[in-house]
Amino acid sequence: MGIVTALEVQKSSKERVNVYIDGVYAFSLSLIEAARLHKGQNLSEAEIAALRDEDAILKAVDGAARFLRYRPRSLAEVRRYLVEKNLPSPVVEAAVRRLTAMGYLDDAAFARFWAQNRGEFKPLSPRALRVELRQKGVPDAIIAEVLAELDDAELAYRAGMARARKLRRPSRQDFRKKIGDLLQRRGFSYSTTRETVERLMEELETSDPEYFTLTTETNEE
Repeated sequence: MGIVTALEVQKSSKERVNVYIDGVYAFSLSLIEAARLHKGQNLSEAEIAALRDEDAILKAVDGAARFLRYRPRSLAEVRRYLVEKNLPSPVVEAAVRRLTAMGYLDDAAFARFWAQNRGEFKPLSPRALRVELRQKGVPDAIIAEVLAELDDAELAYRAGMARARKLRRPSRQDFRKKIGDLLQRRGFSYSTTRETVERLMEELETSDPEYFTLTTETNEE
């Protein structure tokens, strides 16, 4: 048994309350949880243990929320983050369940975010995206669903065009090598790479007849 002797709102966080049992700091709670307590209240050992568990879960949720502030994360990434904080497994799993229920964790939404972000800033082939998403711990069924929505040829075209815009009057031979090597590194197949390079060369030369250097033909002979 223990008696609640004080309830003090934290100075550093107005949304948490320090709870004192028998004159000694015991744990902290959210304002909502602390509102259920009052000074002089008797608590059993089981009630105190449950409140301490709730405190640990809330701290884990708060820590994970800060981790999620920088970008969306997969469920596995958040679980790994909490485990690395040396939190007990029951606390980690309870925090993950709560974050999921709150809508902070959704592997399908995360996978779509990751694929879209890559498509905009660093287009990769679906094959390369699959590897990355697996590393993030996203289940294969979700990965397959998300990748089925992607257009391999369009992703290759975006990647190649972004690189082509940075080239300065390359020869056709240099263009094929630089764009081809890039697309191969990004995980695109040989056929997709070849088709993309030819498409880009045709479009670029049509829009700018002088895109390729005048010595192109000599270099290719």
